[in-house]
Amino acid sequence: MRRFLGDALISVGALLILFTVLLAIDNRVRDRVSGFWAPDSSEVAGASQQLGSVVTLAYQVVRDQSIEHAPLTIFTLAAAVLVVFMVRT
Repeated sequence: MRRFLGDALISVGALLILFTVLLAIDNRVRDRVSGFWAPDSSEVAGASQQLGSVVTLAYQVVRDQSIEHAPLTIFTLAAAVLVVFMVRT
């Protein structure tokens, strides 16, 4: 149970780091997230719609960046796979 909790916290932390990097790099994500905390978005339906919009935009930004930097993306994916195999043994 303790290992599961630690692994879950590491995964959530990695996603938060990725999202923070996206906020720092791309103005579209930053604008959309700043609009998410606007005073007029207090309704639950509006907030869920804006959250879906932020997730969609983040996916588009990741896709665009991975296409623009394909060799680096392949290297990072290969490194992640190697790290997973190293951790499992």
